[in-house]
Amino acid sequence: MLSSTFLGITTFVYFLCMVLYFSFLFFRNSRFAKIITAVVLTGLAFNTAGLGLRWYESYKIGFGHIPLSNMYESLVSLSWTIVLLYLVIELRYKVKTLGVLVFPIVSIAMAYASLSPDVNTEIQPLIPALQSNWLTYHVMTCFVGYAAFAVSFGTSIVYLVKSGKTASGKEEFLPDLKTLDEIIYKTIAIGFLLLGIGIITGAVWANYAWGSYWSWDPKETWSLITWFIYAAFIHARLTRGWRGKRAAIISIAGFCCVLFTFLGVNYLLAGLHSYA
Repeated sequence: MLSSTFLGITTFVYFLCMVLYFSFLFFRNSRFAKIITAVVLTGLAFNTAGLGLRWYESYKIGFGHIPLSNMYESLVSLSWTIVLLYLVIELRYKVKTLGVLVFPIVSIAMAYASLSPDVNTEIQPLIPALQSNWLTYHVMTCFVGYAAFAVSFGTSIVYLVKSGKTASGKEEFLPDLKTLDEIIYKTIAIGFLLLGIGIITGAVWANYAWGSYWSWDPKETWSLITWFIYAAFIHARLTRGWRGKRAAIISIAGFCCVLFTFLGVNYLLAGLHSYA
């Protein structure tokens, strides 16, 4: 299928982006920065085209659904969302070095989706529980939330590196701590809101599909745990003024829960979301 070709090219381009961002740490100039942005846009274009073609191909086969129904489509769609959100933040704050932490996540996700024998890359019909418009509302809000958390995770790592190097005077290529802290807070605020909406739409969908708003399914439970961790981050910042290293550590812990919710639950805990 043509979509597989485009998504295969996407995997290569995102890997190239990762290499270029690491290279930028040593060869920092405006022309090289523009080249990196152009390559990222190229990868995002291939990713977009691949997802669009896969959606179109599903209709040609007769299944006709948005590419969010299995692990392969989820990883590819999540990668697209992370890159898009990261690009907006990079252009908004004029920071390049965050790509050093963000693109390894994207590259690993795309490579795992394409190469892992555990991931089925074929377009498949939706099971009855997924045959609903709620699939789009629920999954997309969660994915944008996860993407925001991924960016906050990468930024938090950079923050800890920056704060640890302040005394050395070798951190001039990194954004200042105030900018990093602002990015961490804003991306978590966005992710927290969207994950909350995702949990609510998921509950409504669950009632429609299974007759119950909440069944303590492992995916539901870990989504709620993740939401509470980021709620603690928001609460600590607004009421206790937590910033800096403590906020970065909570951000990293929260993303570990995101990874377990998105991947670990599927492979380690059986539940209603096992098809994902």
